[in-house]
Amino acid sequence: MKQTYGKTEKLKSKITIDKLFAEGKTVSAYPLRLVYIKTNFEDNVSLKTGVSVSKRNFKLAVDRNRIKRLLREAYRLNKNEHLAAVSGPYAFMIMYSNKDMPSYEFIEKKMITLFQKFIKAEAENL
Repeated sequence: MKQTYGKTEKLKSKITIDKLFAEGKTVSAYPLRLVYIKTNFEDNVSLKTGVSVSKRNFKLAVDRNRIKRLLREAYRLNKNEHLAAVSGPYAFMIMYSNKDMPSYEFIEKKMITLFQKFIKAEAENL
C-alpha cells in the first residue's frame, strides 16, 4: 500500500460528513479526536479521511492550515502500518482541539495512539 493521501482518499461528501457526525463513534487521544463510521463508497476506497481545526482556538487561517498539514502528514505516514488490518470501508474525521501550536513529533505520537485506540475499539465491536 502506498503512502499517499490522494484525491480519492479525502472525505468531501457533505452527506457522508453529516452522517459521520450524526451517527459516528468517537475515539480520543487528547488533543486529537477521531470520529468514524463504517460506510460504503462508490469508488472502492477503504478509508476516506478529513481533518479539522477549530476556528475558535486558532483565529488565523495560516495557523489552522499548518495544523491541518501536520495532521494529514502524520495520517499519511502512519496509516499503512496501523490501519492495514481494518476490515471494511470507514469514513474518518480527525479533529485537533487544543489552543497550543503543536510540533510534528507531538502530532505523530498522538496519531499513533489514536489509531491504536481505534483498532482496539473496533476489535471490541466485532
